[in-house]
Amino acid sequence: MKKRVISAIIMLLIFIPILLIGGTTYAICGSIVGLMGLYELMKPEKDIPDYMKLISYFITLYLILYNYKYLFFDEVYPRTAIIIIIFIYCFSIIINKDSKKYNFKEVITLLFDVFLIGILFNSFIRIRLLGEKTVIYCFLISILTDTFAYLGGSFFGKHKLSPSISPNKTIEGSVIGSIMGTVGATVYYALVIGNTNILEISLVSFLLTIISQMGDLFFSSIKRYYKIKDYSHLIPGHGGVLDRLDSSLFVVLGFVLYLIIR
Repeated sequence: MKKRVISAIIMLLIFIPILLIGGTTYAICGSIVGLMGLYELMKPEKDIPDYMKLISYFITLYLILYNYKYLFFDEVYPRTAIIIIIFIYCFSIIINKDSKKYNFKEVITLLFDVFLIGILFNSFIRIRLLGEKTVIYCFLISILTDTFAYLGGSFFGKHKLSPSISPNKTIEGSVIGSIMGTVGATVYYALVIGNTNILEISLVSFLLTIISQMGDLFFSSIKRYYKIKDYSHLIPGHGGVLDRLDSSLFVVLGFVLYLIIR
């Protein structure tokens, strides 16, 4: 527990100044964390050739930093780049000598990992262009939802939410987490960010609390598939990068979707 608390304090002392500075510093740090996340996803896949891991890091870095200085969230990656990326991964099966170990299954998994991390962390970096208060809003949703879902489940939990993925999560805890996350995030948005329709931001916050929990379960399902407790031990007492940012990354992605369709 002591190690966990110390690590949390150190992470806050590092993250807060970077968040306040923003700009290229924030983008570089976000990219590094994103590549660490890719490392964690690739780690259980033992049959990926080293050269494809290296290529994947460079491609993910491109996806993360693509147009990171611009706020046009609905702008997609160039079709040319996507085609080239697909060619690289498809042809890597032919180049590799052992098709029994490295085949279309590993390629599809690796390609998904690359685009998932690239899009998640690209959104994570570009959301900072709206200001540090918006980033805090997204983190606040995941923190409040997760905290009160745990507390609610501990005191009132009776019905399992998704026992095959996360046996300890309950429907009661999920509901309490969403309610408290919605209230807390809406109050913060109204008082700190302002200039909003309370009903609209309440609905958005509620939907984001659900996305937060779904993101948590999604990343938990990956760990369940590979039979691992944590993605890595990069953060003492906390596990890996994806263990700490799983729900927050999906909240950011959900908020980006809201900005696109509003």
